Amino acid sequence: MQASSYEQKAKRELERWQHRLHRSPSLPNQVVKRWQKKINEMMPKRVHATVSEAVKQMVRMTLTGAQWTSNQTLLVGDETLEEREMKVEELRAFYKRTAAVEGAGTGFGGIVLGLADFPLFLAIKMKLLSDTAKAYGRDVNLIEERVFMLLVFQLTFAKPENRTAVYERLCHWEEEASRIREKQDYIGEIDWTDFQLDYRDTIDLPKMLQMIPGFGAAVGAVANRHYVDVLADRAINAYRLRWFEELKGRKG
Repeated sequence: MQASSYEQKAKRELERWQHRLHRSPSLPNQVVKRWQKKINEMMPKRVHATVSEAVKQMVRMTLTGAQWTSNQTLLVGDETLEEREMKVEELRAFYKRTAAVEGAGTGFGGIVLGLADFPLFLAIKMKLLSDTAKAYGRDVNLIEERVFMLLVFQLTFAKPENRTAVYERLCHWEEEASRIREKQDYIGEIDWTDFQLDYRDTIDLPKMLQMIPGFGAAVGAVANRHYVDVLADRAINAYRLRWFEELKGRKG
């Protein structure tokens, strides 16, 4: 079966995304990273502790909780990639608005509400990933689908030196999924240190600014919208990667 014009367009976008993913960090990005390292050293310990605990709990709840699996409507059957991605774009717009409102609200309250933002914002991002998975017809009751969501999350916030390893796991997903299904305690295999540090280091600068009372509202709204947008883009291309691999398998 010949690929539709939409699938051809999506394939080209996927290839461009893959190319961007493997580019070396630009000079401005390297400067930002140096600033983030300095800011990281200035951040109060309780902020680091809050982020680390929020990430750990998010991962545990994703792998073992039921909140991502309720009321799921799987798109199965003859839905095209274009039809699925129309739904995904609606989800992206909805969660960007939700994240902006949440970021602005917590940004008004300084460091106390700023700390409260971490678990709230994580929940929004995981709900976006869960709903996106469902739109692509994936059953998030399955442990391997939950791990896939976490890998997409990790890919979004990973440092360049860690990103390739995560990407390779997504590229060889059928092998990875088979290995996951055989594991009794997958959560024990997760490298908590890299997972938490990558996420924390990525969001340090905007989140520190968000803790400035009043001014933080504007920063929180913009930062949250941006991070949701980036996460949605990563998710779309990760599921496209699977879509085209499975399509190739059916043709083969």
